[in-house]
Amino acid sequence: MNPSTDRIEKQILLNAPRSRVWRALANAEEFGKWFGVNLTGKQFVAGQSVQGHITYPGYEHLVMDVLVERVEPEHHLSWRWHPAAIDVTVDYTPEPTTLVVFELTEVESGTLLRVVESGFDQLPAARREYAFRLNGDGWAQQMTNIERHVAQG
Repeated sequence: MNPSTDRIEKQILLNAPRSRVWRALANAEEFGKWFGVNLTGKQFVAGQSVQGHITYPGYEHLVMDVLVERVEPEHHLSWRWHPAAIDVTVDYTPEPTTLVVFELTEVESGTLLRVVESGFDQLPAARREYAFRLNGDGWAQQMTNIERHVAQG
């Protein structure tokens, strides 16, 4: 049994300087390239919402919508969103959001990226387990995606 049903935690050691990893996270257009969302012309600014169409095959009809919470250069980026909001016939806006936090730590061999998404226990019971499982798998894939992206320069 998972020790926590409220939070997903993933981390990866990236063989890249913190400034490079930060650019891949905080530059919205670059973020979209590895994350799979079209954020052309967008910026991550604390207190502002950002939307973009998903570019992952089969999900292009979906829009990612996040409310940026904090931006601390080369250290912390966080936002709120509705996890696993993939049914276009459902209005997710009345539901609580989860908090996604990206934290960077400079280490001898590169940069440690830690991603924590929390708040799943507040979701409606009917969606909680599905959202947790879907996003857990998604964050595992995104760690591979950002690793590949920063390795390309």
